Amino acid sequence: MAGDNSAQVADDALRARKLTRAGLVRVELIPPPASASPFVTTFFRVQCDETEIRDVQPSSIGLVAVMARGSGHMHFLDGRVEASHPLMVLTPTSAATTFEVAGPWDAFGAMLSPAGWAALTGLSATVHGNRMMAAADVLPPRLVAACERLREEFGSLENHQMADLLCEALMPSLRRLPPGHAELIGTVAEWLAQSLSPELAELFARCRYGERQVQRLVERYFGLAPRTLARKYRALRAAVLLSRPGVTADDIAAVQDHFYDQPHMIREMRLFAGRTPARIADPDTPYLSAFLDLRDFSEGGSRMAPIPDDLRA
Repeated sequence: MAGDNSAQVADDALRARKLTRAGLVRVELIPPPASASPFVTTFFRVQCDETEIRDVQPSSIGLVAVMARGSGHMHFLDGRVEASHPLMVLTPTSAATTFEVAGPWDAFGAMLSPAGWAALTGLSATVHGNRMMAAADVLPPRLVAACERLREEFGSLENHQMADLLCEALMPSLRRLPPGHAELIGTVAEWLAQSLSPELAELFARCRYGERQVQRLVERYFGLAPRTLARKYRALRAAVLLSRPGVTADDIAAVQDHFYDQPHMIREMRLFAGRTPARIADPDTPYLSAFLDLRDFSEGGSRMAPIPDDLRA
């Protein structure tokens, strides 16, 4: 993982600062058509009329965003601060990140799957992870042109029209992944889905590649080594489970059993989700709450790491 203890302390201090209040940030999620769902988790619209906006983005595969209004910067775990771009790509992140926007803020974009990131950029999620990059430096020209048009016509388009515009350019822009690599991405998703704490040996047993090649390919497409990837999805799914209304004592105990102890669970959630268990359902984290709603991990198909039926598996 990038960063050292001093960077973690500084990041925790930043996250402890007051975040934008609930209700001030409006997030709408627009599901992609079935043809795009293997590559796009969701389209989204984010709006806020405040002049100073601060929130947390949990660790993610990456996203494309058109910033129609507002500009900002993101704080990464290793202490780097990078500025936004009017047309930008947030590359896969290995930990939760804090962002600040000078508003008013109005943005539209697409959250990508591992296959979507790879097929659109052709870049390694490890080598190019934890960055905010200009879209023209990363995306195919046809998709960049669609983003430019979207920004020019932003005020006259409905959300579904913006999603359609991006989708029309996105689908022909996709690079074909090697069949074995596409199969591995699916295998990793199945492996993560079997348990909150899947065994690494089980992944290697499922793959046609040797252990060293599996390690390399998982890092390329997911931005993390398999063991750390399992930790990430354990923490994110635990955050979702603990934030659900009416979560039972049995479910809480089952989730806690996947961690060494409570301090370990708190550290992992803070690292990957950006919040401790006590603040996961905090109403003053609107963007984070919307992200976790999106990543409710309850659906199969192209969704990564759905929550298993047996939480003690």
